[in-house]
Amino acid sequence: MVAAAASSAFFSVPTPGTSPKPGKFGNWPSSLSVPFKPDNGGFHVKANASAHPKANGSAVNLKSGSLETPPRSFINQLPDLSMLLSKITTVFGAAEKQWKRPGMLVEPFGVDRIFQDGVFFRQSFSIRSYEIGVDRTASIETLMNIFQETSLNHCKSIGLLNDGFGRTPEMCKRDLIWVVTKIQVEVNRYPTWGDTIEVNTWVSESGKNGMGRDWLISDCRTGEILIRATSVWAMMNQNTRRLSKFPYEVRQEIAPHFVDSAPVIEDDRKLHKLDVKTGDSIRDGLTPRWNDLDVNQHVNNVKYIGWILKSVPIEVFETQELCGVTLEYRRECGRDSVLESVTTMDPAKEGDRCVYQHLLRLEDGADITIGRTEWRPKNAGANGAISSGKTSNGNSVS
Repeated sequence: MVAAAASSAFFSVPTPGTSPKPGKFGNWPSSLSVPFKPDNGGFHVKANASAHPKANGSAVNLKSGSLETPPRSFINQLPDLSMLLSKITTVFGAAEKQWKRPGMLVEPFGVDRIFQDGVFFRQSFSIRSYEIGVDRTASIETLMNIFQETSLNHCKSIGLLNDGFGRTPEMCKRDLIWVVTKIQVEVNRYPTWGDTIEVNTWVSESGKNGMGRDWLISDCRTGEILIRATSVWAMMNQNTRRLSKFPYEVRQEIAPHFVDSAPVIEDDRKLHKLDVKTGDSIRDGLTPRWNDLDVNQHVNNVKYIGWILKSVPIEVFETQELCGVTLEYRRECGRDSVLESVTTMDPAKEGDRCVYQHLLRLEDGADITIGRTEWRPKNAGANGAISSGKTSNGNSVS
């Protein structure tokens, strides 16, 4: 039906008795040898052109330099290009509406906006097949990549993505870059393949020399809050690789976008350094690949969680799912680094949750990241959905 509509929109149907003789393409003429050129939006036949005694089944007279008007054919029925493009747009727009059906996966990438006085940012994503794991749910790495993507898009939308990953103009002048120092994630339920999720994110002040960023991920269909996450960021000089104070000029650029809000996760428990000698599981010889580096020439922070999980026993993955992560980043990791990942079980359980302590360090013993993960029996997060769309201080972000 759509094809018929498209055909009738582009080409008029010849009346009975006047259609050209069938050629090798049905009713299209088998010979289109009459030269033509566009003129003022239409097609006209050249008067001095040579042609076969018959064109489109009609006699052609060229004796006096004139050409008898042939019956309307495929060529001279074509509309001008502007009309053609307009009709193409109309027909395919109608076809798109007709083909869409409830439940179909609709691409939401790029659907983002600033709301609530320009301080909150919202973006939607579809979970892809290559972003899920053996349990058919989005992996923790997928979630952390989404956190990073929305953060950068937020900076871009408010005009602060000047050069590099989220750097402001004043940061560029001072050779400063952002580095994450801590991140916490709580998972109520993992989205599955084909789910469309909505991510809300915002920034706030964190001490004198830091910036906080929070995320809430919810199910677009039900409004259920699936994941909460909070993080702390600091500035580092990209030449000296040392942490820097928060310059006044940079603060002036960012402060108008700060939200006066407590973190969505308020867990002040300190992470303790793990004694390697007491570790239950160790994986060594871990090295970054070229694609693990970001534009600032150090390993992307998302890679660290993957290395940490390499030392978690496979039996844990088979029976439990990761529901909580806390990571503290102590130093950066470069492309020539060789690391080892250490995991040990914490005897202090929290209800039905198992707790593990983690350490990621260089071969020379320098700590890269220390962490803590919480695990619950599989499918425990399928029920008990968090229905509130409010931050911890009561401000709605819906």
